[in-house]
Amino acid sequence: MKLRVQSINFDATAALESYITKKTSKLEKFFDDIISAEIYLKVIKPETATNKEAEIKISAPNVDFFASKTCDTFEEAIDLTIDALEKQLKKYKEKAPKK
Repeated sequence: MKLRVQSINFDATAALESYITKKTSKLEKFFDDIISAEIYLKVIKPETATNKEAEIKISAPNVDFFASKTCDTFEEAIDLTIDALEKQLKKYKEKAPKK
């Protein structure tokens, strides 16, 4: 799986990027054919308590999955976004015709 992390209006730390890589790689347990994952991190203006937004787009053959969450921290937003994508992947896999 190819991973691309984009941080908009700030620079993501190495620790944050490794956290994202670790969490995103878990999605491959649910769906084998993931081609790439694009992660967009944004700090939403004006400064409020929940102003960290994470969007993740997963590309697989013939289908894309997308989730977005806004939280207090990027780690929390990533966790919730990954959870939402896990549900989408499981649901898609149940409905997909068996090979």
